[in-house]
Amino acid sequence: MPSTARWPRRVVIAVAFTVTLLAVAVPAGAHPYGYPQTVTIAADATRPEVVRLTWKAGGVDELTLLGVKLGLLPQDRVLLDGATSFQASDATVLAASAPFANYLLTQMTVRSNGHACAGTVDPPSDLAASGVDVDYTCAGPVGAARIEVRMLSDLDPAYQTVATGPQGQRQVYGPGRYAHDWALGDAPAASEAASVTDHGPATVWKVAGSVGPLLLVAAVVALLRRQVRRRRVAHARPS
Repeated sequence: MPSTARWPRRVVIAVAFTVTLLAVAVPAGAHPYGYPQTVTIAADATRPEVVRLTWKAGGVDELTLLGVKLGLLPQDRVLLDGATSFQASDATVLAASAPFANYLLTQMTVRSNGHACAGTVDPPSDLAASGVDVDYTCAGPVGAARIEVRMLSDLDPAYQTVATGPQGQRQVYGPGRYAHDWALGDAPAASEAASVTDHGPATVWKVAGSVGPLLLVAAVVALLRRQVRRRRVAHARPS
């Protein structure tokens, strides 16, 4: 009984804290469907002319939405209220398709020394769990690169992507900031990496503002569900 009497107070405090963070830390146009999608950026140790981007969806519902948008899944997989009816085969259908590979190469681009790098999609073995790798081959060794990420922005402009790179570099891609310069090699960053310095406290707050409140919301929902289950068990017990 004491824990039942206290739980609403915990929920109110958690919700208030979440709302405060959303008001202060999250940039306009936060990710509309939950955890943000991610991109990992890495140089290839054995091929200095190659930059690898690994994209992973924030949730499996996004794979279904993208599959419908690309014409790979039926329209009725998106319900009237906007919710999706995800099936395990959705990720498999998407991963094996040419439209998905073309979409990746269109929505994620890499330029080095002013020239576009050619992308090659590595067919993913488990798109939902591990994401997908895309290798971009440039004209020569890459010390700095301008990388654009617009994944899912055509589904909803509010989508954001949390990107991580070598040596702790961070960037949140989203409305008004779809391009960013990254330092990838041992050589000093060239002109295309002039803005790489934006991975100090400001960028840390961007990442925290995008991810932290979402985790808090998830914790609040879990607490509410646990309390509902306790009440159902209490009502089910004989008096």
